Amino acid sequence: MKILLVGSGGREHALAWKIMQSPKCDQLFVAPGNAGIAQMTTCVPIGVEQVSELVEFAKNEKIDFVIVGPEAPLVLGLADKLREVGIAVFGPSKVAAQLEGSKGFMKDLCRKYNIPTAAYERFTDIEPALAFVDKLGAPIVIKADGLAAGKGVVVAMTLDEAKDAVKDMLSGNAFGSAGASIVIEEFLDGEEISYFAICDGENLLPLSSAQDHKRVGDGDTGPNTGGMGAYSPARLMTPQMETEILEKILKPTVAGMKADGCPFTGVYFAGIMVVNGVPKLLEYNVRFGDPECQTLMMRLESDLVEMLYAAATGKLDTVKPVWSDNPSLCVVMAAKGYPASYVKNTPIRNLDKAANINGVVVFHAGTAEKDGEIISVGGRVLGVTATANSVAEARERAYAAVDSLDWPEGFCRRDIAWRALSSDVAE
Repeated sequence: MKILLVGSGGREHALAWKIMQSPKCDQLFVAPGNAGIAQMTTCVPIGVEQVSELVEFAKNEKIDFVIVGPEAPLVLGLADKLREVGIAVFGPSKVAAQLEGSKGFMKDLCRKYNIPTAAYERFTDIEPALAFVDKLGAPIVIKADGLAAGKGVVVAMTLDEAKDAVKDMLSGNAFGSAGASIVIEEFLDGEEISYFAICDGENLLPLSSAQDHKRVGDGDTGPNTGGMGAYSPARLMTPQMETEILEKILKPTVAGMKADGCPFTGVYFAGIMVVNGVPKLLEYNVRFGDPECQTLMMRLESDLVEMLYAAATGKLDTVKPVWSDNPSLCVVMAAKGYPASYVKNTPIRNLDKAANINGVVVFHAGTAEKDGEIISVGGRVLGVTATANSVAEARERAYAAVDSLDWPEGFCRRDIAWRALSSDVAE
């Protein structure tokens, strides 16, 4: 098959790396890609939100299968446009993508189909929203309804902080139109798990779990980011926990989406909070997580293309994933200053040296090539990913690779998987 992968981040580099291993892949194009992806296959200079240009390219190149990496093109309806011209696509329709594109849509679905989630209400006006904040008390969570690049959530520890967030969002200052409607919900105190499954509209294929590290600093301190690292599988994931997540959260979602006339094809990325041993749904994303995807692709032993194509063509009941028993771990290297304003266009050296460490793959995210050198152009720049017999050993390998890089303007967290490694839980 001729395949087009849409996206430019670390997730897409990991997907491209895995797609290239498939005997079903004759040729892979990535739009727009990054410097790491360009070293392995053809990148096409079309942005992820240029929907009509992407469809035109797929038609002209006679692409057989399109895999959509990020959420923005899905929310804009890329999958619908491709299906209209008869091209198979892995990714949900515009309506189904609202599961991520609208926090309110997702919460209302939970309420309708009795899916366990935090108590909430939706608001477009400041006064009733402030009254609800007073009623619930702090800590409390304020979310912009629309897409805000993973940053539209404020976990407010005080009432003042919560009220400021409400005013900021509803006045349009914080996230523009994404914050014109907000969801206010109770704060769930527990440990987070990212759980992944793929769906063809009817059949659900469970994949695996990971644990992301959202805050910028060690020990989960500092502002939220797009994700500073992950490991897979998550430490709290037991067979019983997986069964509960599938039976109480994912299967009712699949049935509910179908019943509501928007069957979901693509990947369900369920953000789960485990509160006193009970999983509750925090949010859905409609794409593989970044950096969770990097850890999943390192552990997946079966053919990714075969699985995603089966989902896209309604034949998901014919495939089953095979996973390595070995865990994997990804350390995100970001540009100094991230997640606020960060330095750009700084050279990154010794990438080959890092990649030569046993069990390590360095996935690129915010990189470009200039005058024969790899330079940083984004906030999150590299996903240094390792696999080994244990989480501790995978972490050792990943940090050895990080330390062999020559990039003074980069930084990373030094404690990825700290919960897994500091607890009494056996790995």
